[in-house]
Amino acid sequence: MTWSDMSPLLWEATGKTAQMVAWSTLFTILFGLPLGVALVGTDRGGLFPAPVANRILGAVVNVGRSLPFIVLMIAVIPVTRLIIGTAIGTGAAAVPLTIGAAPFFARLVETALRGVGRDVVQAAQAMGASRGTIVAKVLLPEALPGLVAALTVTIVTLISYSAMAGVIGGGGLGDLAIRYGYQRFETGLMIVTVVVLVVIVQAVQSLGDAVSRRLTRR
Repeated sequence: MTWSDMSPLLWEATGKTAQMVAWSTLFTILFGLPLGVALVGTDRGGLFPAPVANRILGAVVNVGRSLPFIVLMIAVIPVTRLIIGTAIGTGAAAVPLTIGAAPFFARLVETALRGVGRDVVQAAQAMGASRGTIVAKVLLPEALPGLVAALTVTIVTLISYSAMAGVIGGGGLGDLAIRYGYQRFETGLMIVTVVVLVVIVQAVQSLGDAVSRRLTRR
């Protein structure tokens, strides 16, 4: 297969991968960030301590993180069909991607928030700030460099997950590698696909690291 044959396929597959990762990143933040805040807040000594709720949330997150993604994709096919109407395609792949990444991101958010000094929170409490205000204006801003780093790691993980989504017809670079590189023995295309994935991951990681360092130096 020549470069002129590969180029349109690579552009289309890269676009689908970007679409999958973008949508799943958005929903991972929407679900994972509040979950991470809840893990910290409901812990003993947290802003709204609730040990029983904390243990339940922790168990849910641990179960979500322990499932191999390829198993998770297959297990949630009925859920994907219920939400999207189909289990095949770029949109459908965003469902298992989000379910797989949200617990992972939540744990990283928890770690970042626990790095905020206790004295900062106590000072806000002494000034009469509400719990919601402390979360929105103290915890999250103070933990922002760590949260950016957590998001960067999560996006890189989603890129690798999106490649696996090709197994169930999710489209993107993973699907291209399987259909052409593996099933049709197009080794050259397989190598180029791997190189494109590596370049994307390096770009995302470098950008995330740069933003995190800039926020740290503020």
